[in-house]
Amino acid sequence: MKLFDVYPLFPITPVRASGSWLWDDQGKKYLDLYGGHAVISIGHSHPKYVEAISRQLNAIGFYSNSVQNPLQQKLAEKLGEVSGYSDYQLFLCNSGAEANENAMKVASFVTGRSKIIAFRKAFHGRTSAAVASTDNPKIVAPINASHHIQFVPLNDAAAFDSVMNDEVAAVVIEGIQGVGGIHVPETSFLNHLEKQCRKYGAMLILDEIQSGYGRSGKFFAHQYADIRPDLITTAKGMGNGFPIGGVLIHPDIKPWSGMLGTTFGGNYLACAAALAVLEVIEKENLMTNALEMGNYLAESILSLNVFSELRGKGLMLGFDAPEQHKTLRKDLLFQHHVFTGESSPNTIRLLPSLALTRDESDFFLEALQSCLNQNTVPSSN
Repeated sequence: MKLFDVYPLFPITPVRASGSWLWDDQGKKYLDLYGGHAVISIGHSHPKYVEAISRQLNAIGFYSNSVQNPLQQKLAEKLGEVSGYSDYQLFLCNSGAEANENAMKVASFVTGRSKIIAFRKAFHGRTSAAVASTDNPKIVAPINASHHIQFVPLNDAAAFDSVMNDEVAAVVIEGIQGVGGIHVPETSFLNHLEKQCRKYGAMLILDEIQSGYGRSGKFFAHQYADIRPDLITTAKGMGNGFPIGGVLIHPDIKPWSGMLGTTFGGNYLACAAALAVLEVIEKENLMTNALEMGNYLAESILSLNVFSELRGKGLMLGFDAPEQHKTLRKDLLFQHHVFTGESSPNTIRLLPSLALTRDESDFFLEALQSCLNQNTVPSSN
């Protein structure tokens, strides 16, 4: 049997990782500023993380949600404490797409409606309603297209108001758009969405799957706007590589038996991993570090006077490479062994571990400067 060939792959085979570094099967060392799509939140193979999963595996690795698992309640309490949402409820699942599916399902149950408002360049996952609310027709199959989704431009209150009405079940928006190119919702826009959702009885869903878990310098990126969404979705950095997702649910939303469900969600190993992540974020002050290193990177990149703008917050940053530097991502990877992310057409995305150091940042900045010097077109004067 062959693998179903859907992934464009770099000819690199990582076999070991530690902190912000990877080693491939040829012994080459790479600086990881992408973290496997913002998944690596506390660094590869953090000893506390490895120890927590190993200890749990030696005790019990899995049983279904038909029995009590005290680790789930422990995780809910810790997540509430660290995030500032201790009064919310937590539903655990396996991935970001599942989290968004369940959030939209809850919103539809509560409101009795089916219309969703999403935003241009949004990415919310690849399943059912999640992919229907993703602004990429190429990955939306006909079976997904039957969902009632309305797209409007980000940060355009007038366009939003033109489609907002009492038929809307939910408005779903990323804390910071990731796949779309690192675009940040304006504070005034988020405040407007919250106000309009209250007015029309719709649910506000904040997709913090990529932008959450301390990446922005706050636990959730929307907390810069001082709003309280009805539902908050999380995954990626939540487990530092172990598959886990979750939905934080407003205390006014009442559950009923069978409303949601999952076989693997909130299993022992996932909870052990997620608890270790929260403890490390807290004890090592990684949110503060994310903000400090993010500011340092942003200022340093802009000081090169090559990029027209730099977008994002904390360690979720994006900048657009000019046409003469369109190979920048590949040059960084193959010439300097630095992993970064990309969005079409030429946006470089930085999503490193929240434990990124000043020396590691400087390693990247030197590599970036070298690539830019190499591809600069000489003056004719």
